[in-house]
Amino acid sequence: MNYKNLGILGGIAIAISAVVALPVASVLASFFGGFGETWLHIAETALPRYVLNTAVLLALVSFGVVSMGVVSAWLVTAYRFPGRDLLEWALLLPLAMPAYVMAYAYTDWLQFTGAVQTALREITRWQAREYWFPEVRSLPGAAVILSFALYPYVYLVARTAFHDLSRSAIEAGRLAGYGALGAFFRVAVPLARPAIAAGSALALMETLADFGTVSYFGLEVFTTGIFKAWLSMGDSAAAAQLSSCLLGFVVVLLALERANRGRAAYHSLAPRRARPHTLRGGRALLALAACAAPAFFGFALPAWLLGALALEETVSGPRLAALMANSFSIAAITALIAVIAGVLMAYAGRLTRSPIVQFSNRVAGLGYAIPGAVIAVGVLVPLGRVDNMLAGWVETAFGVKTGLLLTGTIAALVYAYLVRLLAVSLQTTHAGLAKITPSMEDAARSLGATPAAALARVHVPLLAPSLATAALLVFVDVLKELPATLALRPFNFDTLAVEAYNLAKDERLAEAATPSLAIVVAGLLPLIYVSKRYFQATRS
Repeated sequence: MNYKNLGILGGIAIAISAVVALPVASVLASFFGGFGETWLHIAETALPRYVLNTAVLLALVSFGVVSMGVVSAWLVTAYRFPGRDLLEWALLLPLAMPAYVMAYAYTDWLQFTGAVQTALREITRWQAREYWFPEVRSLPGAAVILSFALYPYVYLVARTAFHDLSRSAIEAGRLAGYGALGAFFRVAVPLARPAIAAGSALALMETLADFGTVSYFGLEVFTTGIFKAWLSMGDSAAAAQLSSCLLGFVVVLLALERANRGRAAYHSLAPRRARPHTLRGGRALLALAACAAPAFFGFALPAWLLGALALEETVSGPRLAALMANSFSIAAITALIAVIAGVLMAYAGRLTRSPIVQFSNRVAGLGYAIPGAVIAVGVLVPLGRVDNMLAGWVETAFGVKTGLLLTGTIAALVYAYLVRLLAVSLQTTHAGLAKITPSMEDAARSLGATPAAALARVHVPLLAPSLATAALLVFVDVLKELPATLALRPFNFDTLAVEAYNLAKDERLAEAATPSLAIVVAGLLPLIYVSKRYFQATRS
């Protein structure tokens, strides 16, 4: 469609994509700037541990999220049993519980002075070092916590894939002589493999991006190494080079997911979906336990533990109000900008077939795969150079020393959030636009409407549910984001996530419980809204 302003929309999309890609490009360019003593020291001593620990963590989390997500998705989709309707929704609740918040709750509960070991010693009369108890602050402990926090990514996509299986596919498995397990492993899982791989890739990218859990547990992985090189060693170049290595893990994950998916696809040959079977007796109890365990350990138990801790230590009302104001205001600003940018880019991609615009949208959509620690380093490097150039120019021209104008400000923090979360808004808006018939543009054009007028008067009202979903998702992700916030926040500007991390780091877990609970509660309401729309769409 040859709208006169089409070039402007395309230019806006390209410009936004370039701004979003700049931090990642600056990180990748760090390898061409030479290697300093800090990097050489890290490469000789710590880098092998970073690689090994990160790989082991990914492998353990992969097993955890796939086993819990796929099994629970199959049970609630293929069978009916007591509590199934409640668990179908409750299995999504861990999405409102950040992994680092869960780590704080379980550490207080399972450590030597915690309730579990204390009760164990009282019952058995054992003394210290007379018994063995699994260490929660360990690599396997972090893997378990991350698995409970991230399995919903696999559950969501696997449930959708299982829900769309036609009755003929399941009946073909039955005719081939497969029992319940055979139909699951030989029919359902292979057909849902592309979806399972995509969900697993999302969970593993979140694992790579995690900083709060691995830092609190004292694990030597890439995200903790980046902060150590940056803040402890004071070498931003070495931090950027470590970030490039972490990006290598992301690229490998994306490549493995695409290779595993290949051209695999499943097209239903029958309009009827498979009907769920009713379970009774012991089988119903086993299905109930298998589905209840992830929801219980991933949300209900840590939420109860945090609530009990919060009752032990009162938090200053003005302090909590200030933290909530900081967190909610910056989350709202980011959500608003992300939605506006996402609408402009998605609409430009809809109106034009220019490969440059399409490529720009894909580049901007890759931000969610980039860990927050990498983005923080990538934002610091270009903004620092721009700040130095501006400060030098102002001092030369006016004789005034301005200091840093962008670095360490709200603008830098919002920029980092947008680099990571614009993909959420863009993909949600794009999905909403796909449901609007192209004849809407033709009707608007026949009435003489410009692209901007058509967007404002026609598409935005129709996109309202999708835009609300995008804004809520970005809002919640900003509330939970820790590494970028910790690194780039302005002086004396703390958020709920930063406050909880700092208190937990100082072993003040009871005080950390209140801001942690505030994050969980803030994430629950959007999750309820989004999950309601999701279940309505899958049942229609």
